[in-house]
Amino acid sequence: MDTIKVILADDHVIVRNGIKILLESEGEVEVIAEASNGQEAIEKVTQLKPDILISDIRMPVMNGLEATAELKKVSPDTKTLILSMHDDEEYIIKSVECGASGYLLKDTTKEEFVKALRSILDGHKYFSGDISDVLVNGYLNKSTGGSAPSGDAGTMVKADYHITKREKQILQLVYEGHSNKEIADELGKSIRTVETHRFNIMKKLEVSNITELIRKIDSEPYIIG
Repeated sequence: MDTIKVILADDHVIVRNGIKILLESEGEVEVIAEASNGQEAIEKVTQLKPDILISDIRMPVMNGLEATAELKKVSPDTKTLILSMHDDEEYIIKSVECGASGYLLKDTTKEEFVKALRSILDGHKYFSGDISDVLVNGYLNKSTGGSAPSGDAGTMVKADYHITKREKQILQLVYEGHSNKEIADELGKSIRTVETHRFNIMKKLEVSNITELIRKIDSEPYIIG
């Protein structure tokens, strides 16, 4: 089989090194370049025209989703595989909408990683089992109508803050008074991941501190219902 030529985009050098060693260990994949942000990835893809760009989501300058969308303009034959620690519905669906050909979590095995690359190279989409479930559920929710009811007189209209299932879990635990470490232990996630979710939640709810967050939930309990 032909060697798959890829470019790795991740803002952590140690992560890129690990991925490179993993993929090149049996000669099926050649990492022809690396990038530390989305803008750098786009520049290298434009120059080298790899088969696949393997990209993280959260990166400085330009994130992986923005780079995925831009990729279609500069190198339409290059496919994108998102490799992320995030399993949130919002990120997954957004990656598909931006044109990604696949989505894997960073705890994937080498066998599945190479299988995904081969599948994408052959023109198919590839999403691991858990990610496929999130996609199906997300699109089913959209198709059945996630819009807030207009309501009759005297009925409260529910605002749609686009809180994901994972964010609701974390929001519930925050509301119950758990610390970031306790939440991370409960969900089996890193503290950094929990902090990122909390930042996104507060941004969506337009609050700036925990007091405002609790007050918001008290006034609109359906947010975590």
